Amino acid sequence: MALPPLVLLHGLGSRRQVWDPIVPALSARFTVHALDLPGASVPELADRVLAAVPPPFHVAGSSMGGGVALELGRRGHALSVTAFAPIGFWGPVSRRWCQLSVTAARSCARALGPSLPRLASSAAGRVALFGLFFGHPTRVDPAVGVADAQALAVWPGFRTARDAFAQHTFPAPGLGALTDIPVCIAWGPRDLILPVFQARRARRRLPAARHVRLAGCGHLPFADDPEACLAAFAT
Repeated sequence: MALPPLVLLHGLGSRRQVWDPIVPALSARFTVHALDLPGASVPELADRVLAAVPPPFHVAGSSMGGGVALELGRRGHALSVTAFAPIGFWGPVSRRWCQLSVTAARSCARALGPSLPRLASSAAGRVALFGLFFGHPTRVDPAVGVADAQALAVWPGFRTARDAFAQHTFPAPGLGALTDIPVCIAWGPRDLILPVFQARRARRRLPAARHVRLAGCGHLPFADDPEACLAAFAT
């Protein structure tokens, strides 16, 4: 029997490999499609996903990818939605903070360039380089962390996607089919990009969803606690 499809969507400036810590376990349950996203708005990215993978499918997204996952669920294309710290539950200040912090991380990655491997080789260097994104930056594999930073430095369409955040607030234009499928919203209390207080807004706007706190995790929780992330999936 064929396994059900699962689409995995990363965040702004990230790459599909961010899901690697949990892909092997997910592959035992699903046919996994981890996509690399270009720079575009949430509705445009939802259209691109539909062009790449025929619906219906289960979908999980991180940050910007979480916003896209919710949009796909709202449109009625998803069998379930799992969103890790999704964008759209911000106010004007926290939205701007998200844009500025990721832009600063990108500028840092571009400026450091060849120095990244040397800096990532020490625990203190990993805290400085990766502490914005991970709850436990010293545990980040240096080679993986450097590859993530290099991807952020050259991510295509970064400015387009970042600037489109200003037009994205959930729910707009409404919940749609999200009320008819399993939905889980998961947030790490050490998230410095989209701080966890935004989870309260998510709970108010999606009261029927399951809301999960990922203890000890940061904005990218998959390396921080793979087992907790797997347990959060809405299926």
